[in-house]
Amino acid sequence: MNSVANLENAFEQRFRCIPVPPTRHVPNIEEDARNGLLSRPRSLPPKYFYDDRGSELFERICKTSDYYPTRTEDFLLRQHAQDIIQKTQPSRIFELGSGSSVKTQRLLDVCGEIAHFPSYTAFDISEHALLFGGETLSNRYAWLEIDLLLGDYEAGFNNIPRENGSRLILFLGSTIGNFEQDRAIRFMNDLRANMSSSDRLLVGFDRVKDARILNAAYNDREGVTAAFNLNVLNVLNNELSANFNPENFEHSAHYDTEKSQVEMHLVSSCTHLVTLNTLGATIEIRTGERIRTEISRKFTNKSLHNLLGQAEFDVEQDFVSSDDYFSLVLAKPV
Repeated sequence: MNSVANLENAFEQRFRCIPVPPTRHVPNIEEDARNGLLSRPRSLPPKYFYDDRGSELFERICKTSDYYPTRTEDFLLRQHAQDIIQKTQPSRIFELGSGSSVKTQRLLDVCGEIAHFPSYTAFDISEHALLFGGETLSNRYAWLEIDLLLGDYEAGFNNIPRENGSRLILFLGSTIGNFEQDRAIRFMNDLRANMSSSDRLLVGFDRVKDARILNAAYNDREGVTAAFNLNVLNVLNNELSANFNPENFEHSAHYDTEKSQVEMHLVSSCTHLVTLNTLGATIEIRTGERIRTEISRKFTNKSLHNLLGQAEFDVEQDFVSSDDYFSLVLAKPV
C-alpha cells in the first residue's frame, strides 16, 4: 500500500465523509462525453480536470507567477477576515467546493483570535481533498467541529437540512465564473432557497481587466496550465477506455473581450481517429478542431450586481483588491 493510501486510511479513522444525494440528475462522464464529444462543436465540463493528477496540477497553477486569482483572493481574505467574521458572526462556516480548505484558514484564524468558535462544513466532490483538508484543519484548530460532505454541491445543496443559527456560505476561487449565466442564476437561486435571513454568502469574482494579463494567467510560462488541460485526456482514457493521445493536441486559452470570458480548448494538431470503447464509438478529430474544456467569465461591477440581483441577493459589501483585479462579495438573501 502506498503512502497516500496509508494517510487516507488514517484520516478515515478520524473523519467520515457523509454522502449527499443530488436533488436532480447529475450526468456522469459517459453522458457528458456522449453529449459533448460525439457531435460538433466538441466540449467537456471542467469538473473532469480534477483527478488526483489534475488536482495536483491545479495546486501548482495557483502558485505560478502568472496566475493572480488565488493569491489576490487570499490577500483579500487576510485583509478583511476580521470585518467579515465580525459582521456575520456565523455559527457555522459552510464551504462549497472546499478543496484543501486553505483559504478558509484566514477566517478561522480570526475566529480563534476573537474567541468566536463556529463549526465548519466542507462540501466537495473529492473524498481525497475532503479528508486531507479535514485533517489539516483539525490539527490547526483544536476547537473546530468539522463535518465533511461528499457529493455534487451544485445539485446537492438543497438536501442539506436547515439548522438554527447563522451560516456563512463560502463560494470562493472565482468558481462562479465557470458557469454560464443561466446556470449561475439557477445555482444561486438554489442557494438562496436554502438560506435563512441571517445567513450570508461570500463569493469570489474575478474582474474584467487587460486581456494581456488574462491571457498570461491561463498560458503560464511554466506550462502548468497546458499540462492541466491536456491531463483531461488521460481522465477520458482511464474512465472511458479511450485512446486519446495527448501529443496530438495543444493547449489553447484566449480571452474573448466581447463575452468577457477566457475560453480554454484542446486543439488537434492532426487529423486522427479516437475510439471511446465504453461508449462504443469512434470519432474523427480534424486538424485544428477544438474541444472546449472550460470557460472562465470575468465580471464588472454591473455584471456581478446583475447576477446577484437576478438570483435575489443584495450586496452588503464588495471587497475589491487595490489593483481592481478581484472582488470578494458579501451578499444576503432578499
